[in-house]
Amino acid sequence: MKLKTYILTVSRYYPSTHPRKGQETHFVGKIGKVLLGYLEEKYGRHAIGGIIDLYNFDGGWKLDPKYHTMRANYGLWEKRIKEVQEGKAVLSLRYWEGRPYNSNQVEFAQLHKGSGVGVQKLEFEDEEFENPVIIGPLHDFFLNNIELLANNDGLSLNDFKAWFKGYNISQPMAIIHFTPFRY
Repeated sequence: MKLKTYILTVSRYYPSTHPRKGQETHFVGKIGKVLLGYLEEKYGRHAIGGIIDLYNFDGGWKLDPKYHTMRANYGLWEKRIKEVQEGKAVLSLRYWEGRPYNSNQVEFAQLHKGSGVGVQKLEFEDEEFENPVIIGPLHDFFLNNIELLANNDGLSLNDFKAWFKGYNISQPMAIIHFTPFRY
């Protein structure tokens, strides 16, 4: 049976709407570092492939990790990630070779069933990003440290706020985890 492929692109450069526009984000390296660390921890030093396939990966050993990415449209991502977890789909992590939407995409990882990929619902109680709430199946978790959320997303707090400035944070967001890490 051919699996569905869901594409998740990450930015290699800060967007034109960000104060650091054009500077490298190092997201590919930060994600690769997290994925390789997880594989080594779970399966040993030379385990790769099967549940996570990595290629076109730019290193990243000295970079801070990026454990997750955040996206609008929680309902859509919840459905997609469930299909990956059930083995009905794979999540293809990609970056743009050049200018976003005007160049080819380059795949650098695929996350399969058993990879630990997951999704959590994120809501904010205010417009200032100061009171994030992770909505869980059994209880809600009030994350009192917005900087931790930003850092685990591969950004400083200031970069995080600038990145999501144009988002409608009155709507639930998806935290898409690349490994079993959860809040």
